[in-house]
Amino acid sequence: MIPKHDQIRIPALSLLAKRGQLKLREFEAPLAKHFGLSDDEVHEEYESGNGKIFYDRISWALSYMNMAGLLSKPKRGVYGISDLGMERLKTPESVNQFIASEFAKKQENKPNKSNKVALDETSLTPQEELYESAKKIREARYQELIDTILSKKPREFENLVVLLLQKMGYGGEVKQSGAVTPYTNDGGIDGIIKEDVLGFGRIHIQAKRYAQAASVGRPEIQSFVGALAVAQSNKGVFITTSFFSKGALQYAEGLNGSTTLILIDGETLAEYLYEYGVGVQVEHTVQIKRLDSEFWDSIENEAGGPDL
Repeated sequence: MIPKHDQIRIPALSLLAKRGQLKLREFEAPLAKHFGLSDDEVHEEYESGNGKIFYDRISWALSYMNMAGLLSKPKRGVYGISDLGMERLKTPESVNQFIASEFAKKQENKPNKSNKVALDETSLTPQEELYESAKKIREARYQELIDTILSKKPREFENLVVLLLQKMGYGGEVKQSGAVTPYTNDGGIDGIIKEDVLGFGRIHIQAKRYAQAASVGRPEIQSFVGALAVAQSNKGVFITTSFFSKGALQYAEGLNGSTTLILIDGETLAEYLYEYGVGVQVEHTVQIKRLDSEFWDSIENEAGGPDL
């Protein structure tokens, strides 16, 4: 399990005490060995794709200790342990509490206390707290999407899923690649996506706007597979606002290679709608900036350090 940033602090401080000065990237391998992390854990990334989790937590662990005065930075990108850090390392169990108290003092000393932002000592980094908040907002929107779909007519749901698949790239550059089939004699097919101009490749769609508590069972899946056979199609997507029963999932998994059947339940449907911007719009954008290494590296360093 990848350690939290506050669990990384003491091992990182001890590492500096032994090694002297280290660059950020030089912490990763010895700390991974210390925590017994696998290669997959070391390289695991945030869901957002914004970097590796373990590396980011090391960075924040060092940042917190640096702000508390436990580290020194002889030059940009290089960390060392300060005299205070060496002293605090004698009682490692008190390091995290010391950092928390130092931040509390800094907050109290800010001149504009009414507008200050409190810094809580949690096991999440500020960036992870941001991701966690975004995740909660996203999950709330997922439910809102399903609730809204259930308030619309079934025919509109069929139009929606065809639009979604087109937004996901199915149909490519083909004009009018997607269509909802007529109600009469639809043969159990609710929509069709043309994959090429001449229509040789087609994806057939079944859309069931069910209440969230009502499962889609094996009989519905079998019926859809039968409709695919009649349509001489080997590609099908079954989309529902609810969920699939165990029997339905087992049947779909047991199909032979001649038929490709994708099942999309309500939770996955909401995720796709959100990800591909169908029925949602950007409400707010938060920019997080980092230092421009090339910019600062182009500026000459001070040889003797800052003036006192």
